[in-house]
Amino acid sequence: METVPKLGNNVPPKKDKLQGKKKKPRRYWEEETTQTAAGASPGPPRKRKRNRELRPQKPKNTHSTKKSRISKKPQVPKKPWERRSPGPQRSLSGAQDPFAGPAPVPVAVVQKFCRIDKSKKLPRSETKIRSRLEAAEAQEEEISVKAARSELLLAEEPGFLEGENGEDTAKICQADIVEAVDIASAAKHFDLNLRQFGPYRLNYSRTGRHLAFGGRRGHVAALDWVTKKLMCEINVMEAVRDIRFLHSEALLAVAQNRWLHIYDNQGIELHCIRRCDRITRLEFLPFHFLLATASETGFLTYLDVSVGKIVAALNARAGRLNIMTQNPYNAVIHLGHSNGTVSLWSPAMKEPLAKILCHRGAVRAVAVDSTGTHMATSGLDHQLKIFDLRGTFQPLSARTLPQGAGHLAFSQRGLLAAGTGDVVNIWAGQGKASPPSLEQPYLTHRLSGHVHGLQFCPFEDVLGVGHSGGITSMLAPGAAEPNFDGLESNPYRSRKQRQEWEVKALLEKVPAELICLDPRALAEVDVISLEQEKKERLERLGYDPGTKPPFQPKPKQKGRSSTASLVKRKRKVMDEEHRDKVRQSLEQQPQKQEKAKPMGARPSALDRFVR
Repeated sequence: METVPKLGNNVPPKKDKLQGKKKKPRRYWEEETTQTAAGASPGPPRKRKRNRELRPQKPKNTHSTKKSRISKKPQVPKKPWERRSPGPQRSLSGAQDPFAGPAPVPVAVVQKFCRIDKSKKLPRSETKIRSRLEAAEAQEEEISVKAARSELLLAEEPGFLEGENGEDTAKICQADIVEAVDIASAAKHFDLNLRQFGPYRLNYSRTGRHLAFGGRRGHVAALDWVTKKLMCEINVMEAVRDIRFLHSEALLAVAQNRWLHIYDNQGIELHCIRRCDRITRLEFLPFHFLLATASETGFLTYLDVSVGKIVAALNARAGRLNIMTQNPYNAVIHLGHSNGTVSLWSPAMKEPLAKILCHRGAVRAVAVDSTGTHMATSGLDHQLKIFDLRGTFQPLSARTLPQGAGHLAFSQRGLLAAGTGDVVNIWAGQGKASPPSLEQPYLTHRLSGHVHGLQFCPFEDVLGVGHSGGITSMLAPGAAEPNFDGLESNPYRSRKQRQEWEVKALLEKVPAELICLDPRALAEVDVISLEQEKKERLERLGYDPGTKPPFQPKPKQKGRSSTASLVKRKRKVMDEEHRDKVRQSLEQQPQKQEKAKPMGARPSALDRFVR
């Protein structure tokens, strides 16, 4: 009889069926769960497994059932903006950070950049509109805080000329200023002797890098005045009344004796606009792409240079127009007339927005500062006045000059320059938004000819003067804004940057119909028009769609929505609304005072009928 051999050292044990199966070969992209065998090719480096011996392992219950995948509590996905509030930050040593969170910003600095008046409460409006207004306020507050934080990056600071031991700064000549400043600033003072083609009118570009000037005898030139590189120089063989750069230094508008001509920066004539004839003054509105022209015939014409069409042609009915300037704050045109008045115009209105009686004689010059709050005028009565444009239109200060100022100009920081004959006087104020003090001049300079044009250079402490002897660039410390916005007016932009800026400016062009005295009124609600529109809609539809609809009970299931129950629920809601109305009306009515009864009188049964 055969016996089963016992297990021993020489007899190999039987292999189990599960152990006898071959393992599936591991690919190099798969994670290895067991230790690699000897001689096997090692795969790519893999992550080390955490030591599970540190964690107390729970005893496995073989008889326990599998947990349900569906949790009893519904899980709501958190929104990306709903983050947990960060706790106190601790370092590696465990100590708490003493300067946790962003650094505080002074309230006064934030108020300087804030453009929303929080004293006015939000109007009662729909929930959707109110939420939008609140979001806009929050965004504006965040932007003002960021601007206040980035103010530290503005390295340049404005500075003024100060005399020693009470010295009068008006007695300091340009030669002394040139000797005291650095070489780069000293190079900005120069004189161009052009007596053959004078007198000259001049204009700086918005970036302050380029200068264009035109002489009465036909000489027109444009140059990069910082590097003294000439862009173009032509002779139009005709009298030049005024000259202006358009939205960039690549286009130039010249008011010649007969018509208006447009040139490029190479001196090539691009357009001849014959509808604008006998032009005396030019003004360009950069955010609206409008070229305003004043003519001898008394017409104020607005030309849209983006499409080449005339937007409006307004008859001022005041004779020849040769005094014109613009308000940089609201783009309103100011015209000076021979009867001593200054009229304010907008292309949306055929009549002037306002008229201000300034002088007893004809107005000779008008200028408005960059904030749009002050206007300076001079007339034949030798008076120089400064007016407040914030609704009152009243004179703030006045000064009598030996000779009437024929030309006025404001700088970016509120300095006022006046050209009287062959002398240029500059007055300074306390700051950017304050009016200049007319008691004592800040600087004085005598020229070689009579003044014919004045303009401060943007972002440079330079005053350009055009006179009968040529062009003079004089230094005026503290006149310009020291820091510029690289995305708006960058003096160092390249050709590609200028093209991209031009495309964005065209997309953001402001319509001409929005020009008004108070631009902030555009963001307010016109209550009168809104009520009129609501009344017309009520007459047209026959009912008010904004009123609350009547209560309609929802039908219930399982046969509980019978007609009687629906009527009963509807009547119950109507009774509750009626009670609320009666209660409100009783609260609004004044309480009647009860008549005082004599002391000791007995109550009567008829007192219940007393009202």
